[in-house]
Amino acid sequence: MSETGTLSLVPDSPPNAAPDAPRDALPAHLTGLPVVACDLDRTLIYSAKALYLDGPDHEAPRLVVSELHERLPLSYMTRDAEDLLLELLDHAFLVPVTTRTRAQFRRVQLPATRYAVTTNGGVLLAHGEPDGDWAAQVRGALDRGSAPLAEVLAHLSERPAPGVQRIRTAEDLFVYAIVERAELPDGYVGQLTAWCAERGWVVSLQGRKLYCVPAPVTKEAAIGEVMERVGATTLVAAGDSLLDRGLLEIADVALRPCHGELDAAGYTRPGLRVTETPGVRAGEEILRAALEAVRRPSPLASQLSV
Repeated sequence: MSETGTLSLVPDSPPNAAPDAPRDALPAHLTGLPVVACDLDRTLIYSAKALYLDGPDHEAPRLVVSELHERLPLSYMTRDAEDLLLELLDHAFLVPVTTRTRAQFRRVQLPATRYAVTTNGGVLLAHGEPDGDWAAQVRGALDRGSAPLAEVLAHLSERPAPGVQRIRTAEDLFVYAIVERAELPDGYVGQLTAWCAERGWVVSLQGRKLYCVPAPVTKEAAIGEVMERVGATTLVAAGDSLLDRGLLEIADVALRPCHGELDAAGYTRPGLRVTETPGVRAGEEILRAALEAVRRPSPLASQLSV
């Protein structure tokens, strides 16, 4: 609720109506490189509250700012993680994969990549621009398999539960609410999950954000498209939330931190690698494991970001 007690209902960003991004031909020497698909928040980058730093301050890892919002630092990774990230570009297609909208993703300071996935798979960025072919595929899947966004939005907003403070729509694809978890009624998330499932939607609670997402809008579907375009046969994937589970299921090498929604749920699968440390150090562990999985001798970083 706002300070006046009125629910705040805000569109997070304009509809995804950008023109088609051109499909450029992939140079032969890049075809078939592995894909490393990495979730961002609480997997690769961390807010101050999610750093999980213990011990004396002088023993903490060196940090670099990974995101600014309104000119203030918002997210971080370790300096060693940044070095690993740059080295990873020599050996694989790095694809950031996030539930963030395009506008939120733009704040994150990462090396340029050929592809990125935002809006939980609803938007595929090619050289930074929305891919119109993928947008059409997503819209078609939504029309065939999920209740309209307006129905879910009305369910959340007409009688908001205690603890639900703001409700936003993300590029006309899904809905999320900013919540105070301690104030949510017992059983509320489970009831919402069941209600959404009957309408072809899924629910995920991550930190203070409660997501309601159409079942066809997935990170793994978008990454499957990327792998087809680049001719990749090997996928390394990392994530911490239930919305990352499908991505980890299809990966040849699956990585997750020892914190987050998947950890709380006890998620596992054959060959899953779980970090030994939580927080920002986990991001470094994940990048080190990804690099180990894809390392090859020839340096290609400058060409992979072209």
